[in-house]
Amino acid sequence: MENGSPITGVMICGAGHSGSTLLGLILGRAEGAFYVGEGAKIRYLHDLNKPLRKRACKVCGEACPVWSGFHWDQSRPLYRQVAAHTGARIIVDSTKNAAWIRARSDELTAAGDAGALIFLQRDGRAVLNSRFRKYPERDAAGQIRSWMDQITDSREVFSAYEGPKTVVRYEELATRPEAVIRQICEVAGLPFRAEMLAFNDGESHPLGGNTGTQFVAARGKVANDPDAILKLTPRTHDYYAKHSGGIKLDLRWKTEMSAPHLALFNDMAGGFNADMAWEEET
Repeated sequence: MENGSPITGVMICGAGHSGSTLLGLILGRAEGAFYVGEGAKIRYLHDLNKPLRKRACKVCGEACPVWSGFHWDQSRPLYRQVAAHTGARIIVDSTKNAAWIRARSDELTAAGDAGALIFLQRDGRAVLNSRFRKYPERDAAGQIRSWMDQITDSREVFSAYEGPKTVVRYEELATRPEAVIRQICEVAGLPFRAEMLAFNDGESHPLGGNTGTQFVAARGKVANDPDAILKLTPRTHDYYAKHSGGIKLDLRWKTEMSAPHLALFNDMAGGFNADMAWEEET
């Protein structure tokens, strides 16, 4: 396929902890699609100096039937190489890093391939609550500034992107999944099918990404494997172990976020977050 028909690269920008793993798993179930996870982790494949969770498939580990035999020749377009290796014609990547997206977009253009960019947004309070939960030892103000920087970078790369593109709200994806995925498919030129919404059906071979969402998607394969990379931690076990497997809105920030953290967020980023705030009750 590398020298054959054009392929499509679907890239997701935005901030981490915004639902990009969920969106990537859904889009990866389109006919002819393959979801790489966070494609930037391909740089770490087979590098024994990196932790296993960064250098191998999060579901299969180093024995992954997809990634164990893949080696990136950085002189050639990445998505074309992944397409040739997997037999896919649509490559979905949730890396989100602006420089990475620009580089992959340039490769797609130079190769005569198609591309699409999705700007995934989520209420900053939910994003920061997730980060505070995961990194309680880190400076809260620094984490808020980091999120704001990521959103600013994403806005810039999205504004400059000249191909098909669309803005997607995580909260709308979670509450109106079929309508939102149909919209994305129309913009990106993907074939929609209702089965895409069952993100926890079928196989997945993600690099990087959100462990909880990946656990839900691969529960049958990893739940009873003591050597699995996908392991729930005490901070996430109750939520994901009891997860139904369907697409549902996560508003844990409303009950988990401490008053001091919420006050700090509102002071530093309340105005910045205004057009991303989600107030609808569920």
